[in-house]
Parts: sequence; structure tokens; C-alpha cells
Amino acid sequence: MKKIFKYLGTLCVALILVLVIKKLNSNSKQQIFEFKFEGVVLNGILNLPKNQEPKGIILLLHGSGRTNAVAQNKYSDVRKIMVDAGYATYMWDKKGCGKSGGTFDINQTINNSALEAIAAINVLKENKIPGYNQIGLYGGSLAGWINPTIINQYEGIAFWISVSGGDDKENFSYHLGENLRIDGVRNDSINLVVNQWLKGIKIAHSGGSYEEYMNATQALQNNKFWSRFVKQNYGELSEEVYTGFQKPLMKRKLDPETGLPINIDNFEELLSSVNIPVLALFGEKDMNIDWRKTKSLYEKTIGVHGDLTVVSFPDCNHSIQECETGGFHEFQDNIFPPERCDGFLSAIENWLKNR
Repeated sequence: MKKIFKYLGTLCVALILVLVIKKLNSNSKQQIFEFKFEGVVLNGILNLPKNQEPKGIILLLHGSGRTNAVAQNKYSDVRKIMVDAGYATYMWDKKGCGKSGGTFDINQTINNSALEAIAAINVLKENKIPGYNQIGLYGGSLAGWINPTIINQYEGIAFWISVSGGDDKENFSYHLGENLRIDGVRNDSINLVVNQWLKGIKIAHSGGSYEEYMNATQALQNNKFWSRFVKQNYGELSEEVYTGFQKPLMKRKLDPETGLPINIDNFEELLSSVNIPVLALFGEKDMNIDWRKTKSLYEKTIGVHGDLTVVSFPDCNHSIQECETGGFHEFQDNIFPPERCDGFLSAIENWLKNR
């Protein structure tokens, strides 16, 4: 019976998505648009308003993980309100995903992702795609590090919409601890597992072997949440997977106080140099990143001398979807699929219209 309800719930979402896509297509001209980066052709989708010259083009940057954004018409609801506000939108699939060439790299650096987006901007400008004189950026999670890097490296970005962005450090210890808490794990056990994750980071960062890492993190490896996370993302934590993670990790610095890997050096300074309009959106039940830390960081950097608008949504998760706990597995285990939080889309549309 549960499978039947889950199927019906998925079917309802699919029908809603079809309606949103139809509305998007009725208000916009949609076309495939490709560009080259590092000799590889990346496949993207461009939406232009039908009845007006676009005010600009908004690039939608993805979070971590694989994409199939073009085929699945991802972010249809977000793109629709952007088009309604008079903007063109452009998004593309990462290397090795969808119809994009090359090989997917789960360890693609933030700087390389920024250079990829800059290559897309250059091609849009070279082809004089309507709206190319006003480029805006949108993106969630990982894009919260990529987009300010683009702004720092490419002069002329007009604005930035940040969704569930993080601070300068790796957020997985927060993610792990909060999800264990949601699962009802005792505080002493949570501390043990999180500390072993940190210990494993230190071992990998110092060049330690796979065997050394596994022996030192037995409680972590036996934890149900961690095991499920690894299985979904890697299949198994093999020596090959460990080495693939270790190599880029060793190039990063560890914060001396917390032991966490630093994602971007001098991130506070980078954000302080952002002097364009920024809309920052957060879910108050985000269990992926500590949104309060990011909000505070944005306010003391961008907010001091820049144009910063912050909106947070109660009972909303990392993807700004309605939730009960915000836990990582909530919607995978729930027979009913999530809905966007009230006010999320209108906050973006109104901000764009009032710029």
C-alpha cells in the first residue's frame, strides 16, 4: 500500500511539473544552447521571454552531484518566475551528465566551476544572445561558493541570488550531527561519530592510508546514516573512492580551530568585495548547512556596504521545500513528495521586478 501511495504522490508531482513546464514554455522561447569548456561541449537550455526584450540573462548554477537538468527541465518553477519578471535564463548539465560531453568529476573544484560559468557567459556575449549585457547569477548550496568566485573573477555581474549558501568551511560535520539528532541518536553517540569523521578527515589530509582511515573510524563506518549516505553517493567506500576524495582534500587547508576543511581561502574578504545587489534565501530547518552562520557572515560582509536582502522560511529545508524535520532522508522515506515553501518564488520574482 505504501508503494502505491508513493507512486501516486510521484505521479501528482509529475503532473504538476508538466503544468509548470507548459506555463514556462507558453511564456518563453526555449532552445538548446551549447558551449565549450576545456575542449568539451556542454549541453544547456536557454529560455527567452516571448513578448519582450529580456532585461538580462540569469545563469542557474547547480549544487553538488550529478545533473540531468536539461532532460528533466529542472528549476522550471524558478525559471518561469524569472521569465515572468522579464529575464532570460540559462542552465546546463555538468560534464559527463545528460548530453554534455566529458567525464563527470565529483571533485571538480570551486574555481574550475567558476571558470566553466565564465566560459558560458563569454559564449552568450559572443553570440549576442538578447540580455547578454546584464548577467545575473542564481544557485543553491555549492553554488554559494561558486557564484561569489565568479563575481570576483568576472567584472560586470549585475546581481546574485543565493539559495542555502554556506560559510567558508566544509559543512558535513553539521549535516551529520543534525541528521543523527533527528534520527534520535544520543548526544554522546553523535559526538563519537562526528569526532571520528573529523579524525578521518585529518588522517586523509595528512596522507594516511585507506587501511589507517578505516581502522580509525569504525563507529562512523558502522553508523546507519553514514552507511546509507555512502551507499547512495559512492556505492561503497572503496580504496579507489577514498583516494579520489583524498587527493583534492590534501590540497585544502584545515581550519586550526575546528579541524574542518576550508572550502575557499579568505572567503570573508571575498564576500566583502561583493558590491552588487544580493538576495539571500534560507530554509530555517536546513540540516545541510548552518544557515544562521551564513546569514551572519553575509550581514557582516556584503551587508555592511552592499545591497543585501535576506529572507528565511520557517519549516523549510535546504531546497526551500516544506518539511517536518529537514532531515536528509525525509523525502526519500515519505510517500508524499515535497512542495516549495510559500513565498519562495514570489520573493525572487518581486526582488527582480523591484530592482
